[in-house]
Amino acid sequence: MTKEATLGAGCFWCIEACYKELNGVISVESGYSGGKTDNPTYKEVCAGTTGHAEVARVVYDDALISFDELLEVFWFVHDPTQLNRQGHDIGTQYRSVIFFHDEEQRDIAENYKQRLTEEGVWNNPIVTEISPLTNYYPAEDYHRDYYELNPGNAYCQAVVRPKVEKFKQVFGARLK
Repeated sequence: MTKEATLGAGCFWCIEACYKELNGVISVESGYSGGKTDNPTYKEVCAGTTGHAEVARVVYDDALISFDELLEVFWFVHDPTQLNRQGHDIGTQYRSVIFFHDEEQRDIAENYKQRLTEEGVWNNPIVTEISPLTNYYPAEDYHRDYYELNPGNAYCQAVVRPKVEKFKQVFGARLK
């Protein structure tokens, strides 16, 4: 059965590049969720005035990959203890957030977060927001497959590429 997950872990270029490599993932689309502005632009979201987070909308086959496995990648590819930032990307648009589509996703996300907290995986508290999906807007076309289409971009070289390489080393057995 095809399902969807909407996840924010900083810049959407990074998480899109990782998720699209996973077996069982059908598609990944960069977009915006969780804000008050209808059909926001990248410029508006980056200004921090819309309330939206940069997210990846992941469409997946749950017979091949579970929501729990998607969350394993989510927790790995970013630092969920940084409030409203990831590295040098600062602002609420870069917050760590899981927008759940149904109560099952909410329960799985909350249980996973609690388990990581109890295990003390990070020295600082997890600040990941777990909220119902209330809206989603696709990002502009030029954001789609950004890392793949712009590998020489300075941000891609400095931030995205190292993250994707580390992801591939850890999750290599699960890649397409």
